[in-house]
Amino acid sequence: MAFPVLILGGYGHFGARIARSLAHDADVHLIIAGRDAAKARGFAAALGGGAEGLGLDAADVQLAQHLHERGVRLVIHTAGPFQLQRYDVAFAAAAAGAHYIDLADGRRFVCDFETHTDSAFRKTHGVGISGASTVPALASAVVDALTLGWSRIDTIDTCIAPAQRTPRGLATMRAVLGYCGEPVEVWLQGRWQRLRGWARPSEVRFAHLRTRLGALCDVPDLELFPVRYAGVHSVMFRAALELRFTQRVMAVLAAARAAGAIAPPARWATPLHRMAGWFDGFGSALGGMVVRVGGLDAHGRPCRRAWHVSADDGRGPEIPCMPAVLLARQLARGASWSPGARACMGMLKLAAFEPEFRRFGMRTEVMDETRLA
Repeated sequence: MAFPVLILGGYGHFGARIARSLAHDADVHLIIAGRDAAKARGFAAALGGGAEGLGLDAADVQLAQHLHERGVRLVIHTAGPFQLQRYDVAFAAAAAGAHYIDLADGRRFVCDFETHTDSAFRKTHGVGISGASTVPALASAVVDALTLGWSRIDTIDTCIAPAQRTPRGLATMRAVLGYCGEPVEVWLQGRWQRLRGWARPSEVRFAHLRTRLGALCDVPDLELFPVRYAGVHSVMFRAALELRFTQRVMAVLAAARAAGAIAPPARWATPLHRMAGWFDGFGSALGGMVVRVGGLDAHGRPCRRAWHVSADDGRGPEIPCMPAVLLARQLARGASWSPGARACMGMLKLAAFEPEFRRFGMRTEVMDETRLA
């Protein structure tokens, strides 16, 4: 019998991509869920493969009952942003006896997920996984692969580089602007320091993209990696917009906010979201990501390595969907993890992503940068 997987927000920006990847998997019975029942049913019908559509609101107080009645075994929560959400969907999944996966990249949501929901999943012998996305799932898989056998990890520096022409959701824009100019706790030089989000951009080199300006973003990795990779001296995460003009605009907003000269930029998310599209003609559909690590190899020698991925034709948004797809397939095929809740680190190997990268025509490369250090 196929494994019932319900995607909440299943016809949305990320949910639809996950649905297309799972729709024709013989081990999965797909349920597309969202607030608009007609959209859910229409999208499910277009997918084929026996997918069904369901009108379902994440805020429904009877969500657990609906999940139980449908016999759902796994809920994939894609209806972000998660920065201001509570854990109601996760609790509903646990109460219904289902596993739970989300694509959250909100720092507090992911970092506090285990504390708040672990007991609920243990009671029903379920598994709750938060952050099954680019961060921290893919980023941690890359760090694990690059530093395998190392005697010490000193630095971890990650930068995502979205394509200008990648579709942008208003909710994502609002979440990104939420920490523009706000203080962000960062582990640097062996101690916690406060920097400003999106302020002071610096040059970032990529293997298959032009050099871009990258600036600090507030993500779970900044807090989780210093614990996971004990002894690391510095952990940084940046985003590098394709157009230097827009990156500098973000820096100006950050500086103005830090000085108290303007209100939180998230208030202007709607007009800024509209304006961002005006510049699409000056950009491309090519985006990517780089993870750089530095430390000592197995023989105690200084080592510095970098992993790059590039995605053309607007396929960049497939990357944050991959961890949820891979985990769903594993569960559908009988994989099991110890009950409880956790952030998505160490659950996937980088090698597991490679078939997905190839399927979407993405390029990956590992480079030795020891001589550049």
